Amino acid sequence: MTAATHSSLFPQDPDGSQFVAPPRDADAVLDGLDPEQREVATALHGPVCVLAGAGTGKTRAITHRIAYGVRAGILQPASVLAVTFTNRAAGEMRGRLRQLGAGGVQARTFHSAALRQLQYFWPKVVGGELPRLLERKVQLVAESAARCRIRLDRNELRDVTGEIEWAKVTQTVPADYPAAVAKSHRDAPRDPAEIGQIYAMYEQLKRDRSVIDFEDVLLLTVGILQDRHDIADQIRGQYQHFVVDEYQDVSPLQQRLLELWMGDRENICVVGDASQTIYSFTGATPDHLLNFRTRHPSATMVKLIRDYRSTPQVVHLANGLLNQARGRAAEHRLELISQRDAGPEPVYTEYADEPAEAEGTARRIRDLVAAGVPAGEIAVLYRINAQSEVYEQALADAGVPYQLRGAERFFERQEVREAGAALRGAARFGGNDSLLDDVVDLPSQVRAVLSTKGWTTEPPTGSGAVRDRWESLAALVRLAEDFVRARPEATLGDLVTELDERAAAQHAPTVQGVTLASLHAAKGLEWDAVFLVGLTEGMMPITYAKTDEQVEEERRLLYVGVTRARLHISLSWALSRAPGGRASRRPTRFLSGLRPGSSAPGTRGAGAAAGGAAERGGRRKRRGPVLCRVCGTTLTDAGEMKLMRCEGCPSDMDEGLYERLREWRSDQAKQLGQPAYCVFTDKTLMAIAESVPGDDGELSRISGVGGRKLERFGADVLAICAGEELAGEDDES
Repeated sequence: MTAATHSSLFPQDPDGSQFVAPPRDADAVLDGLDPEQREVATALHGPVCVLAGAGTGKTRAITHRIAYGVRAGILQPASVLAVTFTNRAAGEMRGRLRQLGAGGVQARTFHSAALRQLQYFWPKVVGGELPRLLERKVQLVAESAARCRIRLDRNELRDVTGEIEWAKVTQTVPADYPAAVAKSHRDAPRDPAEIGQIYAMYEQLKRDRSVIDFEDVLLLTVGILQDRHDIADQIRGQYQHFVVDEYQDVSPLQQRLLELWMGDRENICVVGDASQTIYSFTGATPDHLLNFRTRHPSATMVKLIRDYRSTPQVVHLANGLLNQARGRAAEHRLELISQRDAGPEPVYTEYADEPAEAEGTARRIRDLVAAGVPAGEIAVLYRINAQSEVYEQALADAGVPYQLRGAERFFERQEVREAGAALRGAARFGGNDSLLDDVVDLPSQVRAVLSTKGWTTEPPTGSGAVRDRWESLAALVRLAEDFVRARPEATLGDLVTELDERAAAQHAPTVQGVTLASLHAAKGLEWDAVFLVGLTEGMMPITYAKTDEQVEEERRLLYVGVTRARLHISLSWALSRAPGGRASRRPTRFLSGLRPGSSAPGTRGAGAAAGGAAERGGRRKRRGPVLCRVCGTTLTDAGEMKLMRCEGCPSDMDEGLYERLREWRSDQAKQLGQPAYCVFTDKTLMAIAESVPGDDGELSRISGVGGRKLERFGADVLAICAGEELAGEDDES
């Protein structure tokens, strides 16, 4: 067999991949595949559609399919193009193919494959070098808006940029954008006519400056292949066989490019799962996957339903979610069958309020870590990034390391920093600010200041950066409301100090830790233990999911979250936002009939009794309000609840003891190679210095001192409290 790589029309792969001569026994590649995976691997001719559920080994099936074809001499490596959606997935596929003896196969993203072709053919078609690729289009969109005399803030700018990307992948020209938005019932972040103007100016500026963007790579490749049949024939001569992973996520533009690559041939294998379509807002649609049999009547259809990732308990929950689904994607849902041994049952936990939910989640995570589950194998998943802050705080208080994926930490977000600067300025010069003339109480002052940064009494419609910005600002407004309830005499300056202290206490550790991520950012990942939090109506499904299809996509998003778990799955919700608040929230409708004590949709009592599901099936006892031990005020701040007093109330803390505890903590942190707060937070040390515990029982009653920390640090802390010197404390060496 001749290695076609050397005569390729396109440059050699930068990683130097070469065709590896196949072993004589091609059947060895099939060893270890289950019957359905083997069917995929041996279906080398004609169109093939693989419907692959979560955790069913789809990447294994398609890489072994390619390798089997290469080893059997049916496929030449350089004639195969495998396409997926992320560089990480493409790299993983290339690595597996090399291990299987098919290293010369091209495995790329749509954009990467198109860019190589565009760079190769541009001099022949147009002449000269390909225009410079604009890696970040935001600045040009900002200039386009300015030229149209339209003012966009930072978040609107990001959303308008996203709208332009959506328009291009759906092959919508600027003049047609407003009509396309109306037809698709899309929530535009600005007046569609204004976005259409910005879009048109953006395209004009790109032409004037001879630059192209990421979407242009696909559009220009499509244009060349449509206009130049000789070039299309060259590419079709190069690539004889196509494999497309995550086919449910293709956009109309990507589908058009795929069709041009293929021509009138049908040597294509697509793999996907309509139940994991969660990116429709970017232009992705499962229609191409669902219509595959219609377009290719002779297609071989294979379903992968053996789940090797998750336990039967996790799989049962995932299947239950989809059993209630509606719509076209639901008609093609896959009933997964777990191949793993039985594991723990899903844990459903109802909490009285959000801080309790975060603290309870952190405690359970701490227990898992103590039981031997690596922190890096645990994830907390939520619907929107604005939910992260309370979990950052709770994990920090519990001494559990964490890392954020796909989002900035709350106090590092641009809008939060801007809001903090505005509040700081108002606190310093508020007496000269007419904005604050007619407001007296602290929450009203905060609302007035933040209204200049985008906060409104009602949330914006739709999703995206504008909504995320509003959620962040709304979180600050709620914090101000909670703060003044705990400290009625507090000033704007006091609130700014509180914000600064919170920000300083929430630095993420540098060590690997629990993953905090949105459900969208979790796609394609998996963990031993997954905590799905904030599962209330209005958050799951999200408030702005109005149509049936939008609600069904929210259900699929929860399904994706559940199927990230290998062993432990925990689902929780809070009945109110703040401690002592009105318990008006209801758990998500998607769990009706699945969580203990709930009825299936359509039956009597469906969704009733929000407290019907609780940890291990029993009703969780609601905690009462926490009162300050000095003045009796209801406490809402987690740090104050730890101290059992208002921040501003007199403290009977032993300052000398507190300093000795801080020095001891610093030494411990250095020895452990961890941030100081992983030993004990400042608030916990203050509580210890105030109560001066005399035995294990008294120490264990202090918030932040759990069983693991009591066992590890208790003897030292009690010795310090008793005024004793620790061993080695006076050593000079």
